[in-house]
Amino acid sequence: MTQEINNREYRQKVLRELLSDLHAGKDFESVKTRFEEVFKDVSATEIAEAEQALIKEGIPVEEITRLCDVHAAVFKGSIEEIHRPADPHETPGHPAHTLKSENRALERLIKDRIGVHMEAFLGENAGEENALATALAEDLLELAKVDVHYTKKELLFFPYMEKHGITAPPKVMWAVDDEIRDLIAETRRMVLAWVSPSESDRPSKQAIKEQLDTTLGKVTEMISKEEDILLPMVLDIFTDEEWKSIADESREMGYFLISPPPEWKPVTTRTSDGQPEISAPSGAIVFPTGALQLNELTRMLDTLPVDITFVDKDNAVRYFSQGSERIFPRTKAVIGRRVTDCHPPTSVHIVEGIIESFRAGQKDHEDFWIKMGGKYVYIRYFAVRDNDGAFLGTLEVTQDIKPIQAIEGEKRLVSN
Repeated sequence: MTQEINNREYRQKVLRELLSDLHAGKDFESVKTRFEEVFKDVSATEIAEAEQALIKEGIPVEEITRLCDVHAAVFKGSIEEIHRPADPHETPGHPAHTLKSENRALERLIKDRIGVHMEAFLGENAGEENALATALAEDLLELAKVDVHYTKKELLFFPYMEKHGITAPPKVMWAVDDEIRDLIAETRRMVLAWVSPSESDRPSKQAIKEQLDTTLGKVTEMISKEEDILLPMVLDIFTDEEWKSIADESREMGYFLISPPPEWKPVTTRTSDGQPEISAPSGAIVFPTGALQLNELTRMLDTLPVDITFVDKDNAVRYFSQGSERIFPRTKAVIGRRVTDCHPPTSVHIVEGIIESFRAGQKDHEDFWIKMGGKYVYIRYFAVRDNDGAFLGTLEVTQDIKPIQAIEGEKRLVSN
């Protein structure tokens, strides 16, 4: 065991040295040669640990990001092949299988559509260039939808990786994802500029080809990084409950170029309502999507820039938030009071009608907006229902929208 630990520590040390050499600008081939001489096999997890160590030693994430493609080239072919049973990771519906399926569809898009149209556009097709460029622009619009694929990875895979202590690879990969998004947008802009009426703004075919080659190269490299580095890493550590959560939330986010896969069900223990168990600190209120202490929940609701009031299915007021600037006054004496008793006789019939329409399933919301002093008050009522559609009560949300209506232009910088 001691020898194994020492070997691992030594390999980590050499990996850090190799990455540091790359950072310092040392010749790529010499670094690669040393790597191939020292290592017979290196796991994706060790690569991740080495990158994290470099970040802890002070190398900015941005520097690691710029070296990411070099890392992939060095490590390619050296990451040990991890043999696993075909089930469940290769079962349709499992997020690992879905990720690979989307990558296969992405490869087909590149080969069968983008590549074909680009080759024809570059060829001798007098009189057809505009049509081919337009088709290529449509292909790139389809390629831009890879954002769904990357977003699922960033919002579903990365949080669980970070919970397991893997922090550097998500930062690096997310930065490259954003680079690819920008490259696709710029490539499409250039293609559309080629069909522009103004020839002075038209890029050359060669410039478009070079831009497209760069873009597709990055996309293809990301496929390799996901399947040769990311998946081997997470298949080692994610629990069935985490995979199930990723699979379920993937359905809400959608899929890239594939039909929705069948539902994947792990053999695991779940709560009585089918939700995964959520680890929560003592005294916390547990929700299907997390857990909060009472003071956290209270302050969170009071911090929202809206007034919230909840009336239960029996028309009794059960809760109201206490923001710093309430629009309508509320006192604790209202708790338990029938909501119809909280309104003047002239308007109580409106409130009753709204709630009864909610209870009957005729409506799910009703909105009003009134001018009151210097405020423009937006009052919204929502029916609250359980998963089976049963009426639980009414939520009132009130907000002064006058400051929002005054917003113009854009704000992209932090205020001083």
